[in-house]
Amino acid sequence: MNESPLCQHRQGRSPLGPALAGLALVVSAAWCADGPGRGPAPGEGLSDVEQRTIRVFEACSPGVVSVANRAMVQDWLSLRVYEVPQGTGTGFVWDRKGHIITNYHVIHEASEIQVSMRDGTTYEARVVGADPDHDLAVLRIEAPEAVLVPIPVGVSRTLRVGQTVLAIGNPFGLDTSLSVGIVSALGRTMEAMTGRSIREVIQTDAAINPGNSGGPLLDSSGRLIGINAAILSTSGSYAGVGFAVPVDTVRRIVPQLIATGKVQQVGMGIEAVPDHIMAAMGVEGVGVWRVAQRGGAAKAGIEGVRRNARGGLVLGDVIVDIGGAPVKTIDDMAAALEQHQPGDEVQVAIVRGKKRYTVTVTLQAVR
Repeated sequence: MNESPLCQHRQGRSPLGPALAGLALVVSAAWCADGPGRGPAPGEGLSDVEQRTIRVFEACSPGVVSVANRAMVQDWLSLRVYEVPQGTGTGFVWDRKGHIITNYHVIHEASEIQVSMRDGTTYEARVVGADPDHDLAVLRIEAPEAVLVPIPVGVSRTLRVGQTVLAIGNPFGLDTSLSVGIVSALGRTMEAMTGRSIREVIQTDAAINPGNSGGPLLDSSGRLIGINAAILSTSGSYAGVGFAVPVDTVRRIVPQLIATGKVQQVGMGIEAVPDHIMAAMGVEGVGVWRVAQRGGAAKAGIEGVRRNARGGLVLGDVIVDIGGAPVKTIDDMAAALEQHQPGDEVQVAIVRGKKRYTVTVTLQAVR
C-alpha cells in the first residue's frame, strides 16, 4: 500500500529540513491516526438548504413508487394474444390502506399494472377509480402497512411563484430520482386526454422527464402540492417547463374515487348550445339549448331556445357567470360547477336579450 508523504515522515524519511521535522511529526501523527480514508461526517459542511432537501428526500422517497403498465395485444396473423409493456410511470402512497395515486395516462388501456416499492418489492395493483378529465387514477395494492409510507398532503392555493419545489420520480426508468426547482407560474391550464381543461395547474422548472408522470411535487417541507403530469418540450424531454395537477384538485377528487370509483358530476339541469355555434353567432357565453323539467335551472326560471311566431329559433338565456367565475365556454361552465356539490345553491348570471339577470340555482347530481 502506498504511504502518504506525511506517514513517511514518521519513519524518518522526511524530506523537510530539521527545523520543520518536529512540526511534521505532530501533524502527520494526527493525520495518520485517522487514516487517509477519513472524510467529512454525514451532513458536515452542508448548507442548511442542502440538509433540508436531504431530509425531505429521505423522508418522502420511501413513499414514491414505480408504476408499470402492460397491455394485451393480438397478433392478427397467428391470432395469439401477447402481454407487452406499455411503459412506466411514477406514483405515490396515499394512505396505509394501500392506495396509490398516479396519472390516468400512466395506466390508460392497461390490462395489468405492477407497482414497485423503493426496495424493489413488486405488487399487482388494481384500479380503484379513475378521472380522465383531471388525469388522476387511484390504484390499490395488498402490501404490509410497514412498507406503506404516505406522502403528507399540503395545499396549493397558497403557493407563490419563486418558492422551492422538489420532484421525485422515475425518469427514463431511473428509480427514485430527485430534482429541485421553483414554482415558475400558477394558474396555468392543461388539456387532459379527454380534451377537458385542467385548471389552476402549477408550472415548475424542476426537471420532469418521461417516467416522472404521476410522481409527487413537494414543497420545501415535504408536503404534496401537486402531481407531475406533463412537460412542454419540442424534443419530448426536459426543457425547463413542467406542469403538475394542483393538490387542491387532488384532495377533492381522490376521496370520491376511493369511495365510489368515479367523480360525482354536478349540473344545473340544462343542455348547452355547442361552443362553435355560439362563436359563429358572435355571442360570448354558454347558450342554453334545453332546460330539464324539475331541474335546478327550470326552477330558477332559466329559459332555453324557443321558436318565434314564424317558426324560427330564438336564442335562449346565455350563462356568463357561475358563482363569481366568468363563463365563456362549456369547459368554463364545467370547471365552475365542479367546485360545488349537489344541493349547493349558486348565483348564476344570465343574459336574456340585452339585459343581464342573476338567479339562484340549486345544483343537482348528474347521472
